Amino acid sequence: MIELKGVKKTFGKQEVLKDVSVKVNDGEVVVILGPSGSGKTTFLRCINFLERADEGKLIFGDKILDLKHVKKKDILYVRRHSAFVFQNYGLFAHMTALQNVMEGLVQVQKKSKAEARKIAEDTLSWVGLSDKQDFYPAQLSGGQQQRVGIARAVALKPDVILFDEPTSALDPELVGETLEVIKKVAKMGITMVVVTHEMSFAEDVADRVIFMDGGVVVEEGKPSEIFYKPKEERTRQFLSRIIPQDAYVI
Repeated sequence: MIELKGVKKTFGKQEVLKDVSVKVNDGEVVVILGPSGSGKTTFLRCINFLERADEGKLIFGDKILDLKHVKKKDILYVRRHSAFVFQNYGLFAHMTALQNVMEGLVQVQKKSKAEARKIAEDTLSWVGLSDKQDFYPAQLSGGQQQRVGIARAVALKPDVILFDEPTSALDPELVGETLEVIKKVAKMGITMVVVTHEMSFAEDVADRVIFMDGGVVVEEGKPSEIFYKPKEERTRQFLSRIIPQDAYVI
């Protein structure tokens, strides 16, 4: 289980997160929606300390951490038990696809190179890239690079995978193949927190949808509730550009 309580984050004079609290149960797929600048990516990055929150607590498994005064060993613990899929792929340019997937297995999990190679090969095959394992990122399409990023995350067998708008940097024709791989991850029962604008994906895969705006959680619920029976006017305004208003049940 992951729970964040009272998370606050300010950049300069801009208050990006205003007392945000979210709980994610084991095996749950939670999708976070919201307009640009709503704080959803910052919130996601605060979970594994890519951003340091100004205030708040993180409950991660049996650990309760003060986000403002967290110790280095606790940051390492969270990062060893989580994985992050970046919107810009985050691959090492000087490493092949295989080496990118192996890196965390060897450096963080201290597996032998032989064991790491076997896991990496199997995982790259699982995402449909067994024929690209010796290619460098520059030789791969955006969709292929993102699938390597997903393979890298899955290979670690983390307690939770955090996805930061994993399709936003892709050409439209490449979005589908990446979403299909993420759906496969969801079926594995891995806890997932996904920031995305892909509404159909959220409706198909999410156990729960959280709508954020202005640095706060405006509304949360099952996909059917958020998309077709939203309680808050701000949620309806956001969705009206995507879902026909006559689909709502008010």
